[in-house]
Amino acid sequence: MIEFPSLVGSREVLQNAFDFAQNRVKAIVARDPGFYPMYTEGGRWRHGKEAWTNWCDGFLPGMMWIFAKRCGGEWAARAESYTTPLEHRKMDRGVHDLGFIFLSTYHRWYALTGRPELNEVVIQAGRTLALRFREKGRYMPSFMGPESLFIDIMANVGIVFHAAMETGDAQLMDVAMQHCLTTRRVLIRGDGSSSHEGIYDLRTGEFLRQSTQQGYRSDSCWSRGLAWAIYGFTSAYKRTRDARFLHTAELCADYYIENAPADGVPLMDFDFPPEVSQRKESSAAAIVAAALLRLAKLCADTTKGAFYDRTARRILLTLARPPYLASATDGWEGILKEGIYHLDKGLGVGESVMWGEYFFVEALDRALD
Repeated sequence: MIEFPSLVGSREVLQNAFDFAQNRVKAIVARDPGFYPMYTEGGRWRHGKEAWTNWCDGFLPGMMWIFAKRCGGEWAARAESYTTPLEHRKMDRGVHDLGFIFLSTYHRWYALTGRPELNEVVIQAGRTLALRFREKGRYMPSFMGPESLFIDIMANVGIVFHAAMETGDAQLMDVAMQHCLTTRRVLIRGDGSSSHEGIYDLRTGEFLRQSTQQGYRSDSCWSRGLAWAIYGFTSAYKRTRDARFLHTAELCADYYIENAPADGVPLMDFDFPPEVSQRKESSAAAIVAAALLRLAKLCADTTKGAFYDRTARRILLTLARPPYLASATDGWEGILKEGIYHLDKGLGVGESVMWGEYFFVEALDRALD
């Protein structure tokens, strides 16, 4: 259960962490211009390990757009130079991560400038993601195969909602709604825990079983997957005001808060047995902090909203200091330590991961507002 120390003086800690993040991003650009990192190896971004799937390119320029909004200066020019090479991915049907790529970049760019051609890129990316939709089963499958539904897609479906609302396309809206309702039904359990993956019978559209690619076992609760659920259902409610999505976001948030350690940073999976050693997962905590700060403003119950806000700030205060913040580690190139990309594959274990960096900065930006 997360504990709540005093928040006195917290703004200075969070501002220092935000400034540290800016300096680390400047260093990436100076050290390795044009490079889109995914995870560190031994604290360094450039290495020869596999990417598994190409889903992280939006996070570095996404941080730059956040810095541009808050700080101005040369950040907009930097962000633009890293964003424009991504435009061709608006037609990429090979991944389920177009929300990660375009909501963090072109959507932020559009929000800052109001240029309609930028919004068209986001809309097209939303249309492309919606093409994954399968009528049998009523879901958009993951990159693993047409039978596979990932909880991660909940954090991407917002781009389909955006395309639907900007164009008035009822079919796109139905795709987004049905995907969220299916995910809610088959991947979210009654106690608020979540499964990473669901498997379907392609012939009939029947849901067969819960599964996982990264969690401890098929019926366990992988912490980053739960974070995607909280973030995704909160975003879905913000766009639709459908009470079912708010209920699910709160249910998942309450499970996280009840089961996370006192400092708010979870272990990689909530269901590992005590005798099995495992790592903390700072990127899950960063995602949850960003989600809770949004959820806090959407709750009908203002007392609950205040509780979510305080919880998010508790998590951020933990992440904004060593040992999670890398400020005290010589030679470490990332912002947050102790993230995990893929434990079983040995990728980015106890390292900085680019989505952890991005959602940490997004959460800091919201908290500082």
